[in-house]
Amino acid sequence: MARTRFRSDKGLTLRMGGVGIGLGALYVAFGALLITQTGFAFGLIIVVGMAWGQWYFSDSLALKSMGAKVVTPEQAPELHAMIDRLCVLADMPKPRVAVAVTDMPNAFATGRTPKHSAVCVTTGIMQRLDADELEGVLAHELSHVANRDVSVMTVASSLGLLAGFITRWGLYLGGGRGRGKDGVPFFVVFLASMAVYFISFLLTRALSRYRELSADRSGAYLTGRPSKLSSALVKISGEMARIPNKDLREGQAISAFFFAPAINREAVGALMSTHPPLQQRLDQLAAVSAELSEKG
Repeated sequence: MARTRFRSDKGLTLRMGGVGIGLGALYVAFGALLITQTGFAFGLIIVVGMAWGQWYFSDSLALKSMGAKVVTPEQAPELHAMIDRLCVLADMPKPRVAVAVTDMPNAFATGRTPKHSAVCVTTGIMQRLDADELEGVLAHELSHVANRDVSVMTVASSLGLLAGFITRWGLYLGGGRGRGKDGVPFFVVFLASMAVYFISFLLTRALSRYRELSADRSGAYLTGRPSKLSSALVKISGEMARIPNKDLREGQAISAFFFAPAINREAVGALMSTHPPLQQRLDQLAAVSAELSEKG
């Protein structure tokens, strides 16, 4: 975790390390199998290049996927003022500030390091939340940057990208030859790719759910007003059901990075979800509020 005034979270650090080790082991095992298959060199170079680009340009790619534009203090003075105050309070570098013109009420943070990051809010969330609620959401997003879990999520997705690419396009990149030089049938590689993609998907989803709880806690402690974050969560969750499916689908590509899920939770199993249940988040914030009240 970067050195800031956000509360450290050993549970998050351990989980990020565990996911990193798990994905690393998975990558080595999958790579050992992959090199036995001929005809993948060109495809592998492409995918590695894509993975590197995804990490290096992660903030720009995420903003573009939402059609977000970086705004200056002159263009969004109130938004910049909030982030300026929170960054001073947290003692952290200020990220780029962006706004996405969409009615979907949400926000997200992205970037490979605290110095190369961005925080984006939608016009929908700015229209629905009051200043204190929006500040709570921004504190939540800034904690993602400070904790570096955004960076881990970006890197962790690279293996899934590689496995998904091979699963989808392997037949066109040499898989049709049937066997590699060591006699490994392409069908085995294909099944392994599917397994790797599924396992990496579950690992990143598990980390995503915990990091949201961690960011809720960190943001609430920083502002000292967990009730405002709770209010924002309730408002956004209620409004999300009214957003057209077309707008929700546009945000699914980066749903794991959102403040609130951009899909209907009832349609997704808990194991596959990117966010913890709303009630769990509210209960945790209530506990933080009680703790702060006792200290006050």
